[in-house]
Amino acid sequence: MSNALVGTYSHLLVGLDLSEDSTAILSKAIKLAKACNAQVSLAHVVEPLAFAYGGDVPMDLTEAQVVMEQQAQARLDKIADELELTPANMAILVGNTAGELHRYAEEHSADLIVVGSHGRHGFALLLGSTANGVLHGAKTDVLAVRVGE
Repeated sequence: MSNALVGTYSHLLVGLDLSEDSTAILSKAIKLAKACNAQVSLAHVVEPLAFAYGGDVPMDLTEAQVVMEQQAQARLDKIADELELTPANMAILVGNTAGELHRYAEEHSADLIVVGSHGRHGFALLLGSTANGVLHGAKTDVLAVRVGE
């Protein structure tokens, strides 16, 4: 393999929605990271349930939020295990997806954010607009991996 990409990027942040497409996105990111000799971090963002319901739900969603975060962590761990990946950083973040990926990238000196370009089910339905939000607010390069179809 050519060494042309070595040094291009040193730290890739891969934002995953944990759908079936996540493996394809991560596979491409890992190939790029190997070509660049770069570190890989994985992140999944869980939106607060209060955001999903507009904050008008008259009930305590704390326990449900904790369960969502635990389930996301288990799924992220499974993806990492399947690809025999032990990234230096794996994070479950809570908040606005684009904003949290920007913050994490800046705080951890990631110089490339990798996301999927669209999805078809669950939270993946939001990924098209999420990828757009990541692209337009990032202070670093963004790679949108086309998934689905």
